[in-house]
Amino acid sequence: MGQHYYHTGQFAQKASVSIRTLRYYDKVGLLSPSQYTEAGYRLYTDTDFLSIQQILALKFLGFSLEEIKQFLRTGPTILQESLALQKAMMQEKRNQLDSIIQAIDETAVLLQTNKQDWESIVRVIQVIQMQPTNDWRKKYFTEEQLNQMEHLSKKYYSEEQREKLAEWGKDWTEEDQLVANQQWGKAIAELKLLVSTAQDPASPEAQALVQKWQNLVHQFTHGDTGIQQGLRNMYKDVSQAPAEQVPYPLPYNQEEETFLQKAIKIYQQNHSEK
Repeated sequence: MGQHYYHTGQFAQKASVSIRTLRYYDKVGLLSPSQYTEAGYRLYTDTDFLSIQQILALKFLGFSLEEIKQFLRTGPTILQESLALQKAMMQEKRNQLDSIIQAIDETAVLLQTNKQDWESIVRVIQVIQMQPTNDWRKKYFTEEQLNQMEHLSKKYYSEEQREKLAEWGKDWTEEDQLVANQQWGKAIAELKLLVSTAQDPASPEAQALVQKWQNLVHQFTHGDTGIQQGLRNMYKDVSQAPAEQVPYPLPYNQEEETFLQKAIKIYQQNHSEK
């Protein structure tokens, strides 16, 4: 059975999108037509229809067009991880909303009874205003992993640096961590794509990745040079340590690490000259 082709207007109607949207997706490299007529008109296929359904579904789930483009390039693994993070964030928000709704209901009941039980009311208000604690880490790491992270922290950071990190971490919520995980996942996916397509470490894409990478590192180090050096030393040793001695394996291989270090060196040279 032959491939069925659709002109832009037909395909737009079939996919329930505007012609302008299709042209924009083509312009940004998200979805290009499979063929063109001799007169230059776009022709789409049923395979393209499946692709745009994927795009629309991911857009509905809250992903940006740039993120969707990365997912389509890197395959299902990164997408599955991102969907899992998105789901976890939504569940956490739902749990918080459930707690707030319950607190509001309890406050309303107390007020309706005309009981001046302000201690209970204040306690309910605190539920609404409370900040999550770092206990959420136990949902994602085993006790052994947490102990290993504590050991690494003591080994590579001074007591003063550990106090700084603890102070900065007080307001770091589970949602912050989930967002950071998603950002790191995308950065690592970009790194793997650059290496697999044999890009130059000096290319604009590689240098943009370095900028993104440094911004993510800054979330943890706050620009403290001592903590940055401790982090570099830790990652260097962790990359060479047996798997059972580290809390989690590094998400990129030696070739990708070498590419990243070359790109970082070029980035630093370019910016030191300015």
